[in-house]
Formats: sequence, structure tokens, C-alpha cells
Amino acid sequence: MPYAQPPRPQLVYLAFGPATYHQEACFSIVSALACLNAAAGECLDIQVYTDNLQPYSGLPITTHFIDDATRQAWNAPHGYHFRSKHVVLRQVLQQHPLAVLIDTDTFFRQSPMQLFNRVASGRLLCNAIGPRYGADRHSVLYRKLHATLAERGLADDSMPMVNSGVIGLARGDAGTLDHALALMDELHPVAPEAYALEEFCLAVAAYRRLAVHECTDVIHHYWSHKAQFRAKIQAWLRKHGHDLLSAAALADVAKVNDQLPRPPVLHRLGYKALTLTLPSRERQFARELLYGCYPYPNEFDRACAPAWWDKALENLTGRCGHVAPEHVRQCLRHPGLRLSLGERRKDVEAHLTRAR
Repeated sequence: MPYAQPPRPQLVYLAFGPATYHQEACFSIVSALACLNAAAGECLDIQVYTDNLQPYSGLPITTHFIDDATRQAWNAPHGYHFRSKHVVLRQVLQQHPLAVLIDTDTFFRQSPMQLFNRVASGRLLCNAIGPRYGADRHSVLYRKLHATLAERGLADDSMPMVNSGVIGLARGDAGTLDHALALMDELHPVAPEAYALEEFCLAVAAYRRLAVHECTDVIHHYWSHKAQFRAKIQAWLRKHGHDLLSAAALADVAKVNDQLPRPPVLHRLGYKALTLTLPSRERQFARELLYGCYPYPNEFDRACAPAWWDKALENLTGRCGHVAPEHVRQCLRHPGLRLSLGERRKDVEAHLTRAR
């Protein structure tokens, strides 16, 4: 009898909407392929469920086109868009014994096979294990849902929260997804403003039933400081979009690292001293502008400059309300800041005062 090949693990993405999400997904996929150890025989299947097939045409993956009607059905009955994550993973597990669904705003630090090494019967793989449910009694999830769930014996203050940027399960535990879907449908009307209801329901469904494992060492999930990491990825795509799997493109994957670009400590101290001459409400604004202007040796860190400048203005607006372009110009013309920005001042001014 011929030797039967073991079933291949399934890495699954769900990518919809603006081009940014497809850019994220493409880079995450390439980072997975770059980290695979082909010499050791590592292999997996990658499936992408999407409303736009074109961005993935050059990648060795399986794509599934999903139209609006199907997506709306997945999000029914309340139109909760994260519900579709569980629907897709449930569908894949009907066909395969092992699957991991991963958000698009991720990239790999290690081989994706490390994820599948942590998926087994009786286990839930998530991106990160969070604090206990009772740690934040002021959250909407606690205020509106705790009494009901405690009364039914579904959750208590000791339940660990999870981040569902990664969801990995074996087929035998797919019922966890059914339970989570049922909870979403029931609880959404009670807490419609709960953005993270999907991952909360996953935590409830797994509580006392599955051992929960995390994988922050394997992937970077950049839900925080997203603009800077998107800027790195977009710079990589501008450089390698014509051939995503070339040797040069794969070599550059490691340069799109998980570090938020910041100048060295001495430079940051210098920026802090410099900004003491500015009005107090403008000091953080100036420091963040200078973070963007620092000449980082890594080309993908340098690409974060506009994201730093945008964040600086966003934070200033949050502190002061609407900031007129003329106020920005006045701040940039402060002698100390003008000198520190040097030739970049014109770039910063043009970027921040353009029509928004």
C-alpha cells in the first residue's frame, strides 16, 4: 500500500474591504512562507476567504471568493462583522482535522508550524491570554453580561479573557465555535457596543472545557500602533509588490520587524529637553514629529515617518480640539523645533497642512 500522507494543517485568513486589509494579509502570508523551514519538510495549506481575489494572484494559496450576500448571512442576525470569523473556521474544520484562523494585521516571527504544534484535541490556541474577567468591572462586558453568565454558570471573575487574533482548534472541538456563535447571537442585543464581543464569547465557550494556549512568541499582532506597522508593510509592498516571493522580498521580510521605531535614548532625551521651550500642550506633538524625522538605519522604519506625523497631529487634536493649519505652521517655526527638523520641516509642514 502507498504511504498515506498526513493531513496538511490549514492556515486561514478572512480579508474584506479596503485595500489596507488585503495588503496586511499578503504580507502576513509571505511572512509565513518566509519562516517555513522547507529543508525540514515543513508544509501547510493557506486559504483566504475574500471579496477581492486579485491581490493574492501570485501567491501559492487557495482563495475563496465571498460575495456580499454570503458575508451578510455570516454576520446575521445582528450584522456583527466579527461573527464571520467563527463561521469560516467552522466551515474549514468540517473538511480538515486541524485549522488556525489568523487576523490580517499579523506577521510571523517563527515558523507557522509552531502554531499547529500547539493545536490539539482539548486545546484552544489564541493569540494572547488576557487578564481575568473580573479584573475590569467597569467594562461593558462585565457590567451588562456578568450577572447573566454567572447565574447560568458560564463565566465567573476567574475566567481568562483571550485575544482572538489567532484561533486554532482541532475538528473534535469545533463545537466550541457553535457555542460561541450562539452566545454572540444571544448577547449582542444586550451589549451592542461591545466591540470585542466575539473574542469574549470565544473565552466563555472555552472556559472550563478547553486548555487555552497563546502564541505571542510566534506572531506579532499589531493591533496597537497600527499606522506605523502598516507604513512598514506598505513600504515593503512598494519595493516588492511586483514579485512577492523573490529572494530579495523574502530577505526583507525580517526587516519589517516588530519594533516600534524610536530614536536612541540619548536622542529622545535631547528631544525632551528641546521641547521644554515649547508650550506644554505642544511638547508631545514636537517629540512625535522628531521621532518620525530620525534617520533610522532600517529603510522600513524610515517609512514610518508620515505615520508618526499623523499620530502627532491626532494626539494634539485630542488634547486641544481642532488644530488649524496656521497653528501647525506656527509651531513648526519655533526656532528650536525648526532647527531640529532641518530640511525635513518642509516635508512635515506640507504633510500636516494638506487638505484633510
